Amino acid sequence: MDTRIFHLNEIDQAAKLIQEGQLVAFPTETVYGLGADATNEKAVKQVYLAKGRPSDNPLIVHICSVEMAEKYAQHIPDNAYKLMKHFWPGSLTMIFKIKPGSLSKTVTGGLKTAAFRFPDCKPTLDLIKKAGRPIVGPSANTSGKPSPTTAQHVYHDLSGKIAGILDNGPTRVGVESTVLDMSGDHPVILRPGAVTKQMIEDVIDSIDLNHHKVGKHEIPKAPGMKYKHYAPAAQVYVVDPGTDWGQVVAWIKKQPFDVGMMAEEKILQHTVLPMNAIQFSLGTGVQDASARLFDGLREFDDQHNVKAIVCQAFPAEGLGLAYMNRLNKSAGGVHFGQDK
Repeated sequence: MDTRIFHLNEIDQAAKLIQEGQLVAFPTETVYGLGADATNEKAVKQVYLAKGRPSDNPLIVHICSVEMAEKYAQHIPDNAYKLMKHFWPGSLTMIFKIKPGSLSKTVTGGLKTAAFRFPDCKPTLDLIKKAGRPIVGPSANTSGKPSPTTAQHVYHDLSGKIAGILDNGPTRVGVESTVLDMSGDHPVILRPGAVTKQMIEDVIDSIDLNHHKVGKHEIPKAPGMKYKHYAPAAQVYVVDPGTDWGQVVAWIKKQPFDVGMMAEEKILQHTVLPMNAIQFSLGTGVQDASARLFDGLREFDDQHNVKAIVCQAFPAEGLGLAYMNRLNKSAGGVHFGQDK
């Protein structure tokens, strides 16, 4: 099929396609999502097919009001309402137990819970309102590859597989939303994001961080918990804080292929790079780096001469926890110096 790029004055047309059971990618403040009517099981199945996504990996349901979540959730705890007041719309996804039969198992991955998000992106909220139904929205990329932060990234991966893409330019945050499980006795962060543990604990009591590794035959409660994610074709190496970049450069120089180097501007400016090093600036600080991480991984993924990528790590605290979660998954846990 032809994949059409919709501009912001064409949201009505994009919403009509959603109502008809078609797939339309949409922007959020984090990454672009692949949208389908969450109440249309046939449409939702097409999301898995277009992405090549495992069917036991649940989808996030995007909504445009608290009332839309209440329509499907069996119970929303008081603490969740407090968090909604602070972080909705925004980069916080919350998991609730749902009313039996209210959402297809295709959406929930067969679980009795579902994840809900109220994105901080007016064009997408307008899209949901005009479609008149919640929209599932996993990242709009080929499953396992770096998430898309521009409409062009989506087009690169899914052109010919989906009906359209609503273009709102580059995303602001660059890493997917925080996923907080509110369906149990104690809230647990299943996936870190821009809404940090400290920010949540400033609103409600203490919460936990999930450290459980999902087993081979276990169904994850949130996206990004089970499978290798965010990975380009080239091997990514995490360059830990305190590493001598001179050693990194010396290693790059010895390689018989091109190597991508992703680091802050201050590192790139004070490093003499060999001819086979291709630089990508992560800007200044972890906020810039989080917004640019997937863009850099994708840029190198398109350069078939790049066979390895070295990428700067940040302390795993605050937003750095989300950044390092994505970077470690893209590298498969491989750090520079481990196998040299």
